[in-house]
Amino acid sequence: MSQVLHTPPTSVPPTDDPAALAAQYGLTVSGARPTLPEYVRQLWARRHFITAFATAKLTAQYSQAKLGQVWQVANPLLNAAVYYFIFGVLLGTKHGVPDFVPFLVTGVFIWTFTQSSIMAGTRAISGSLGLVRALHFPRAALPVSYAIQQLQQLLFSMAALVVILLCFGIPVSASWLLVVPILTLQFVFNAGVAMIMARMGAKTPDIAQLMPFVLRTWMYVSGVMWSIASTLKHSHMPHWAMVALESNPAAVYIDLTRYALIDSFHAHQLPHHVWALATGWALLAGVGGFIYFWKAEETYGRG
Repeated sequence: MSQVLHTPPTSVPPTDDPAALAAQYGLTVSGARPTLPEYVRQLWARRHFITAFATAKLTAQYSQAKLGQVWQVANPLLNAAVYYFIFGVLLGTKHGVPDFVPFLVTGVFIWTFTQSSIMAGTRAISGSLGLVRALHFPRAALPVSYAIQQLQQLLFSMAALVVILLCFGIPVSASWLLVVPILTLQFVFNAGVAMIMARMGAKTPDIAQLMPFVLRTWMYVSGVMWSIASTLKHSHMPHWAMVALESNPAAVYIDLTRYALIDSFHAHQLPHHVWALATGWALLAGVGGFIYFWKAEETYGRG
């Protein structure tokens, strides 16, 4: 009579190592940073949430005001009026600049797009801790959605800008179509810088108090209220300083938009290789800012 020996099932020896237990049962760290391709896929999967969130924030922005959404256009127009009086009339920067009002309003609108995107991005994480701690989603959705909100705001302003251009006798031309790629590049740049500032603001919220001073200084050197080419043409400023002023990203996007919309703003007023500069700034800030933000993904919302 044969005897059959049954091998008892192997058992996993007990362990006190939490990491080993988690790996044994397929557990993963909550909120762990995904790989970069996976992070991009997660962000794209939530694109409808990002746009809906941006639209909701834009709609609620002036919900308590009696004029409501009229302020979306009135605010930048009032800023332009103040700058016209101070810089155009009192300081005389309008002299030698044809179509100064369209020149000024275009600069104010395009600058406001960058300024508001960066300021909103700085508070994107620190100002939304309840949402960050309650829900699991790629945190880059927040600064990107704020940049989209400011782009939507700009589109309202651009409608007012078209009316201003026509009132000052500037005809509609095919070059106006260049605004589409210009604003696309500027949006990528703004979103990238917003993500950089969102990470910095999440770690050090006091940065939000400093940014208005930084942005105001940036505005003054970006030719928003004055023409860089005309004002500095006969100055004794070093050549490298002139190149730096003309090549700074805010000035590049402002001057490109002026070139597209205002027929008296000519190509010789643009810096050399302006489209390469605009594309380079967009890629540097967009891609670099996205990676910089992603690297700290698992830290957002944690005390």
